[in-house]
Amino acid sequence: MIALFASLGAAAVIIVALLVPWLKFVLTLALAKGLVVLGILLLLRAGQVSFGHAMFIAISAYSVAFAAPLVGDVLPLLLIGTLTAIVAGGLIGLFMARYRDIFFSMLNLAVSMVLYSLLEKFYHLTNGSDGIRVPELSFAGMALERTQYEWAVFFLALVLCFAAGWFVRIYLASPMGEALSAIKTRETRLEFAGVSARFTLYAAYVLSAGMAGAGGAIIAMTSRHVTPQLAYWTSSGELVFVAILGGAGNVLGPFAGALTYELVRSYAAAWFAGSWQAILGLVLLAVILFAPGGLVGMVTRKVRRV
Repeated sequence: MIALFASLGAAAVIIVALLVPWLKFVLTLALAKGLVVLGILLLLRAGQVSFGHAMFIAISAYSVAFAAPLVGDVLPLLLIGTLTAIVAGGLIGLFMARYRDIFFSMLNLAVSMVLYSLLEKFYHLTNGSDGIRVPELSFAGMALERTQYEWAVFFLALVLCFAAGWFVRIYLASPMGEALSAIKTRETRLEFAGVSARFTLYAAYVLSAGMAGAGGAIIAMTSRHVTPQLAYWTSSGELVFVAILGGAGNVLGPFAGALTYELVRSYAAAWFAGSWQAILGLVLLAVILFAPGGLVGMVTRKVRRV
């Protein structure tokens, strides 16, 4: 059933991108953010909410921006951004895996804001709030025109989302994934069973950082401009918003939430420039009231009834 919905969703995204070419940029960013939120889904399974996960997007994006003049190709830059985020997640996770609940959330937020401040202050390296422009890139060694490049990155993001969704689904069904659920409900029993809750959460944290890194690299190569705003607390809050909107109980939720969020924001900003934030808030409120399981949970329930 999940594979069917994923295939139908991917087909719908491609059709929309073909029919409305300017939305291709928006859809690519949505897929990248869905990839990041998919990593957050692992932490939510353990009952932990990160209000600072955008820092891994920023770390990856700035890695891409710094390496782009030397490397100049999408695929190695994607690998560089992802690995940089994994290394950062491995170091930060050693500290974060010790804490739970509000302490986990706030410490992630604090580290993210420290990174934001550093990116702002080290102007001679990062250009401060002006950010860094990513130069034109090749794709697998081929120099492409702008439209061809946009399609190439769009399909790369789509393939990454399929691969990451498949991996996370298998991971959550594995003993490590089941142990994540135990951290949320009965961590003490997990420890008595001989399973390290700290290591289980640490592994999930590093994986989530890697997925955030892949999403951050796609964002940098799509927008071709990175700024400290990527690490700001509102960016992390946006990711949590997307997780709630799509539903955290299914691997399709992050992508459904990200696509809905970006489309609503784009059209709301175009039609109601002065009140688009209020419209997003009303959408989230409606989801919480009428679909507490998120968009995917609502659709799943209706399909089961039919």
